[in-house]
Amino acid sequence: MKVISIILTTYNAEKTIQRTLDSIFNQEGLNVDFSIELLIVDDCSTDNTKQIIENNNIEYFTTSENSGGPNKGRNIGLAKAIGDFICIMDHDDEWLPGKISSQLAASELAPIISCGYTEVNDNSGKTKDYVNKSNTADGYNYYSENATFLDLLTRYKKGQKTYIGGLMIHKSLKGIYFEEEYAMVDFDWGLKLFHDRTSVEICKPSYIRHISGSNLSLNENYRINDYKYSLKTIENYKEKYPKQIGKFYKRINGTMGRYYYHLEDMKKARKYFFKSYFNIKILAYIMTSFYGYKYIKKRFRVF
Repeated sequence: MKVISIILTTYNAEKTIQRTLDSIFNQEGLNVDFSIELLIVDDCSTDNTKQIIENNNIEYFTTSENSGGPNKGRNIGLAKAIGDFICIMDHDDEWLPGKISSQLAASELAPIISCGYTEVNDNSGKTKDYVNKSNTADGYNYYSENATFLDLLTRYKKGQKTYIGGLMIHKSLKGIYFEEEYAMVDFDWGLKLFHDRTSVEICKPSYIRHISGSNLSLNENYRINDYKYSLKTIENYKEKYPKQIGKFYKRINGTMGRYYYHLEDMKKARKYFFKSYFNIKILAYIMTSFYGYKYIKKRFRVF
């Protein structure tokens, strides 16, 4: 029986942690086709998170002090994991019942198995599926060596779905650790994970990504740190992949521009848009940043 190590990092998650735990223990095939090693690492929560975990009779680890992000806890979990495969969860992720079993079914094909997901806005109730269409009869997409790495390096968003909550990785990759300088950036981890490796994707939604105003990806401090550390990271690939690095610069600035447009900080939005690809869409963002941005935000998902 395969063992799946699940690394779950928590911080002040009293509103979501029970839902996350339930989704783990409701996995189809649990204790029949596979067993789990649940490694919860709490980052010094100050609410009832730890009490809820204890109420479920689950042991957990804790950081010595709040680290400011999930990466320290993820690294603690990676160091302790003994499973054949490893999954990493955030404290507000919710797995659908067949996630683990569907990924295990494809685990002989590549050392990295991803899946599609459904995004749920907990404030508005809106949902959207992020799933690639399968190009094979078995419902999988296969990615050749470095295919996804190059997509990540250029910040190309239409390739393999690589959100961390949807990944299952082979135990041979557990030595790839997350940065702890900022404690929250995962761009460099993704590059190291997919570099020179093949991967496979399950082309159906297998978990729910809940979003709200408190998500880390919407946090300005996170976005600034991600920008800085990503620029630092790509220096390691500049000589070998100069063409892709050029695309990276344009796209990461476009991302920052859209983020500040979303925040309605138009001065900063324009600053980054002028460093990104200059096309009709970007021009429209720049023009409406002076007047009309509320209409654009209402009609379209900017960020």
